[in-house]
Amino acid sequence: MQDDPRSHGLWERSAPPAVPTSSLAGDLTADVVVIGAGFTGLSAALHLAEAGASVAVLEGVAIGFGGSGRNVGLVNAGMWVMPDDLQGELGDVYGKRLLHALGEAPSLVFQLVEKHAIACESERNGTLHCAVGPKGLAELQERARQWQARGAPVHLLGAEETARKVGTKAYAGSLLDLRAGTIQPLAYARGLAAAAIGAGARIFTSSPVVDAQETPAGWRVRTAGGSVQAQWIIVATNAYTAHMWPQVRAELVHLPYFNLATKPLSDNLRDTILPERQGVWDTKEILSSFRFDRQGRLIVGSVGALRGLGRSIHPSWARRALKKLFPQLAGVEFEFEWYGSIGMTHNSLPKFHRLGRNVVSFSGYNGRGIAPGTVFGRMLARLVLREISEADLPLPMSEPEPVRYRAAKEAYYEVGAQIAHAAAARL
Repeated sequence: MQDDPRSHGLWERSAPPAVPTSSLAGDLTADVVVIGAGFTGLSAALHLAEAGASVAVLEGVAIGFGGSGRNVGLVNAGMWVMPDDLQGELGDVYGKRLLHALGEAPSLVFQLVEKHAIACESERNGTLHCAVGPKGLAELQERARQWQARGAPVHLLGAEETARKVGTKAYAGSLLDLRAGTIQPLAYARGLAAAAIGAGARIFTSSPVVDAQETPAGWRVRTAGGSVQAQWIIVATNAYTAHMWPQVRAELVHLPYFNLATKPLSDNLRDTILPERQGVWDTKEILSSFRFDRQGRLIVGSVGALRGLGRSIHPSWARRALKKLFPQLAGVEFEFEWYGSIGMTHNSLPKFHRLGRNVVSFSGYNGRGIAPGTVFGRMLARLVLREISEADLPLPMSEPEPVRYRAAKEAYYEVGAQIAHAAAARL
C-alpha cells in the first residue's frame, strides 16, 4: 500500500483483492458514520448493516491499512494482563464482563469467517505461549491456574510436549489455548469489508476525515470530497488516529512491531516445525512470535521498526534467532518484511470513550486487536442500535488521559529493541 512494501509485506501479496471502493464524493446521509476500516470499524459496520441500519465507513487510506493489516495474525483470547489483575483493575462487575467477552472473542472471529466464507487462511488449532526459562514457566503456571479457575480450555504443557509441538527444546514449557488460532489478518479485514458491503454498508477509502461538526440533525462529518450527515459516529482508528480526536492518540504509546517471512519451506523442513500449525509467542519482555502461512512460509516477528538502523539489525537478529531455535533453518532467506504500530495504554487494557454526544470509541488493544476489535465492533453496533446501554458494556466509560513523555517512551521502545536485538540471538 502506498508503494511501500514494508507496510503490509506478505499480507498484501497473499490476500485476496479488496472489494472495489472509491473515495467519498458529494454529500450523503446515514444513521451511523464509522471512522476507520479496520477490525473494529468493519465489525461495527457489518453488524449495523445486518440489523438494517444505514452506515457509511470513512477510511483515510485503504481497507485494513492500520494495525489490522500489519499484525502477526494470532487470534488470541484475553489480554496481556493476568485475569486476576484485570478483574482487580476494573472491579468485579466490569472485570468479569471483560474476561467473558475476550474469552469468547476468538469464537466470534471464526464464526464470521465461516458465515461469510472469508478466505483468510483460518487455522483454529490453538496458540502456544512459550516459557523462556524458569521465570517464564512460573508466569505461565500462574496464568494457567487463573484461566482454568474460570473454566477456560487452556493446558499447561511441559518441556517435552512443548518441544514436540514447536520443534525446539528452547522452551521450559508452554500454555496451549484451544480458544485461539491464526488468520491472514489483511484478508480477514477485506473479507469483513465485503460482507459489510453485501449487507448494505457503504465504504469509502482514500477519504480521511477533515472535520466533524455537531448540527441540529446530528453530526456532519466532512472529507475533502464530501460529507456524511449521521446521528452517530463510531471512532475506530485506534493507534492510527490522526488529527481528528487527538485525545485518542494522546493516550496511546506506539510500540513498533515487525514481521519477516521466509520463502516457502520444503515439506521436510515444514514437518519439523509447528506440525500442528499453532501460532507461537514467548514470555520475554521483548517478545517474539512465529507461525506459518498456508504456503509454508515461517513468519517471525518481534518488537522493533524496520527503518533506520532497524532495517539491518532486526533481520540479522531474526536469522540468528531462527538458527538457534531451528538449526535446520541456517541460511534461511526472508522474502517479505513489514511493520506497524501497536497502541499501548498505561494499564495494558482497552478503553471505552464517549468523545461527544453520540460519538463513541474503543481503542488501546495492546497487541490484541483481532478478536477484541471484532467483538468490540459488534458491541458498538449494539450500543448504537440501543440493544444494550453503556452500563452493559464490559468497560466503563472513561476520559482519555494523555500519556506523559509519550514521544520519549516511543523512542525508547524503538531504540531499546534495536539494542536488545543487536546483542541477542534467541527468541
